[in-house]
Parts: sequence; structure tokens; C-alpha cells
Amino acid sequence: MKKIYVREEVCMGCGLCRVYCQTEHSRSKDIIKAFKRETPRPLPRIRVERNGETCFSIQCRHCDEPVCVYSCLTGAMRKDPASGTVTIDADRCTGCWTCILVCPYGALTRDENRKAVAKCDLCPDQEVPVCVANCPNEALVLTIEEIAH
Repeated sequence: MKKIYVREEVCMGCGLCRVYCQTEHSRSKDIIKAFKRETPRPLPRIRVERNGETCFSIQCRHCDEPVCVYSCLTGAMRKDPASGTVTIDADRCTGCWTCILVCPYGALTRDENRKAVAKCDLCPDQEVPVCVANCPNEALVLTIEEIAH
């Protein structure tokens, strides 16, 4: 199971993780086009919190016991038993936002344009999620853990 951990002692709050996430989830996959030309503008699946000198990114933790999945009224939120990744089926999501209310990390985002939830998907088309690959201080670390059965 892939997990992204934050080393907040080296995070400088630059927000590049957010920019690259937003670009990765755009139609064009081009940083300039994604921010200047695409309508609606793509949503990042990550948030950067800043409080003075302390900074860190917040994204889905793909929890072992995902309350977002358990609370989803339509079954749009699922946990893949093989990979451990929590996913969203945007076509089944009705935009009730229950998952957002129960997430203990505040890691889910409303996609008002699609009336669905947007969340970290660990960049399934990439070997390493783009937020991790583009963090200049290596504040984001990807780990791969065995899934207990």
C-alpha cells in the first residue's frame, strides 16, 4: 500500500506540491494551460497549511479504516482491497459531502463543477505521485507498506 508522509520540519510551504497536483489532474497536463486557459480550472487534491514557520501539506491518508468510505451514502467511495487506495467514483457521487464532514484530516475537496468529491488518488498513471516527485525539499515521502490480510 502506498502512503505519502509529510516531513514538516523541512516543508517550507512553497505550494509546488499543490501546483503539480493541479496540473496532473488537468486536461492538458501543461502547467501554463492548466492555470491560464482551462475552464473550469482543475482542482488540486492537496492543501498546504501554513502557520508561521510551520507548514505541511494535507492529502488523503488512504486510511486503514476509512470513515469516508463507511459513511458514503451511494457507495461512490471505495477502498481497493489489493492496493489499499481509497478511490471515488465521480459518476456515483451525488455531492452530499458526507465524506468531507467525517474525514478526520480535512483531506477531501468539493468539486462544485462536477458536483463530486475530489481527493488524492496517488497519481495512478505515475510511478511516484507528482507531489512527491516535485517537492524541492523532499518534505513529501512515499512509502510502500505490505497490506495485512
